[in-house]
Amino acid sequence: MSEQEASTNATIEEPKTEKKENASEEAKDVKENGNGEVEPVAENEKEAPKEMRAVVLTGFGGLKSVKILKKPEPTVNEGEVLIRVKACGLNFQDLMVRQGAIDSPPKCPFILGFECAGEIEQVGEGVENLVVGDNVVALPEYRAWAELVSVPAKYVYKLPNGVSYLDAVTITMNYTVAYILLFELSGLTQGKSILVHSVGGGVGQAIVQLAKTIPDVTIFGVCSKGKHEALKAAESPIDHLLERGSDYTSEVRKISPEGVDIVLDCLCGEECNKGYNLLKPMGRYILYGSSNVVTGETKSFFSAARSWWQVDKISPLKLFDENRTLSGFNLRRLMYNQHGHEHVHQTVQKVFELFKDKKIKPLLDSTWALEDVAEAMQKMHDRKNVGKVILDPSMEPKPKPATPAKGKSKEDKKKQSSEEKKEPEEKKEEPAKEEKKEDKKEEPVTNVDSEGNSAESKKEPSS
Repeated sequence: MSEQEASTNATIEEPKTEKKENASEEAKDVKENGNGEVEPVAENEKEAPKEMRAVVLTGFGGLKSVKILKKPEPTVNEGEVLIRVKACGLNFQDLMVRQGAIDSPPKCPFILGFECAGEIEQVGEGVENLVVGDNVVALPEYRAWAELVSVPAKYVYKLPNGVSYLDAVTITMNYTVAYILLFELSGLTQGKSILVHSVGGGVGQAIVQLAKTIPDVTIFGVCSKGKHEALKAAESPIDHLLERGSDYTSEVRKISPEGVDIVLDCLCGEECNKGYNLLKPMGRYILYGSSNVVTGETKSFFSAARSWWQVDKISPLKLFDENRTLSGFNLRRLMYNQHGHEHVHQTVQKVFELFKDKKIKPLLDSTWALEDVAEAMQKMHDRKNVGKVILDPSMEPKPKPATPAKGKSKEDKKKQSSEEKKEPEEKKEEPAKEEKKEDKKEEPVTNVDSEGNSAESKKEPSS
């Protein structure tokens, strides 16, 4: 290549490099000054997603796996609404989910909770009859225990005037279950008798109050002895309170020799056999829970297997001969797996009407901050609640003790013993130091003094 051609090529290439520099300056200008049509933003400069507090299950098992964590705020998809949560309902099935003792649970970690109430902040496409600002209660499939939740509109129910958020989560799930049990499965009518297990819990109290809307209904309620006084103080309309763990079937027979018309069992296990044997001809036994599976803090395959094998296997022919009916009810599966959401929606409206007419009065046990959810769960696990247990995201958590008193006293004892040990050692060192001072002149310069420095190192700075 000649010198002339090289110089020509150089002059041709120079504008390209200038164009590249100008392009980078323009891009920089767009980013810095914003006078271009597109404003490129670096990934690290993107706005961080907003976060919310949520009750998260990090692994199936004990209470230590339930944590309050920061999670990204949910987005609203088609057919959903975004709810700012004001109150959450705690139900026994939440305990079963925590232990993994429920069918088809999601993979951990996930946000817990099936029931919440609050205000709609955003409405997705295709949603009708719900608008921003509506006060609602929702029964989502998980994710209810958070400051925000996005729920399909078919699981959301608008609150009537005068129904507070606390009222909503106290009545919605419990009274919906109780209504279906009594009036659709049991066929409760005037003059019938009912045996209700766990009568002191939220669903138990809902059953009692709804049953008493029918004249001349006799209620036998079974619960732990510790709840009897509380139920009497709350004026719960139970006709005969029976102690859990006692021979309550004999007590029922003393009062009603023929037995009862309806048994509502949320325990399973050997209670199934007792309940079935108490039924009158034309009687109905309904299983709507299996809380006997939850015996310890963590899931026990032994207790689950025992509950299963304790149940007598009854053939259809036996039911035919004895004129008895067996049935079961699972609200969760009806709603989420069997397309029963419309049926549930209609039942919720009936429950709200009963509440407005003051025919039911929900019993609230206690309200807890999200951070105290483990303590609330433990109370329900120990079956110490009388009525509904609620979580309130706006509540301040209980103050936690900084250091246990026992720990402090142990530390003080350790300090005291260590100081006592030091005293004789220091006394021994004192005469040794005096001897060193007297013999200092005779010691070699390489010896180490009491501060750990050699004599040579002390002399070096002065030289």
